[in-house]
Amino acid sequence: MPSFQKPTKDQIQAAYGKTVPDIIAPNLNVLLCGINPSIYSAAVGHHFARPGNRLWKALHAGGFTPHVFHPSDDQDLLLLGIGMTNICDRATARADELSTDDLRAGRQALEAKVKLYQPKVLAILGISAYRTAFQHPKAVMGRQEEPLHDAVLWILPNPSGLNAHYQLADLAKVYGELRQAFELG
Repeated sequence: MPSFQKPTKDQIQAAYGKTVPDIIAPNLNVLLCGINPSIYSAAVGHHFARPGNRLWKALHAGGFTPHVFHPSDDQDLLLLGIGMTNICDRATARADELSTDDLRAGRQALEAKVKLYQPKVLAILGISAYRTAFQHPKAVMGRQEEPLHDAVLWILPNPSGLNAHYQLADLAKVYGELRQAFELG
């Protein structure tokens, strides 16, 4: 299993405001879209890298990956037709450090990526960020009525360990529902 060296406290602090490169290619089956990178992820250069983040387990349990990927395997998702991006590119310690303006500006950049790369599905991982960025305050989890360009827009729960509303079994169920709806993975 590939890995990375655990960053020091200084490396994590220095990563504040940095970015993690998108994992993206044309015509993906699904483009997973986080809110923004954690400073831990920015320090190591991989998406959803913070210990305690349950994305990798949820993707496997939901049927997207053949095994639980390590964050350093994130580029291998492309081989499965899966990409990763964020609404906002800059790393913060907490997503609530982003302003409404940050999220709305991030939406514009996200729309441009979706138009350029044309994924079949855009899955946004976090309903509160979606509601703010897309100005849909009453949006619910799951498939949204309006696509984004030609991509089906689907909202999934944020896999952060801080999201107490969803345990791993719950995440596996809703992530699996997306996969099954489009026979992905």
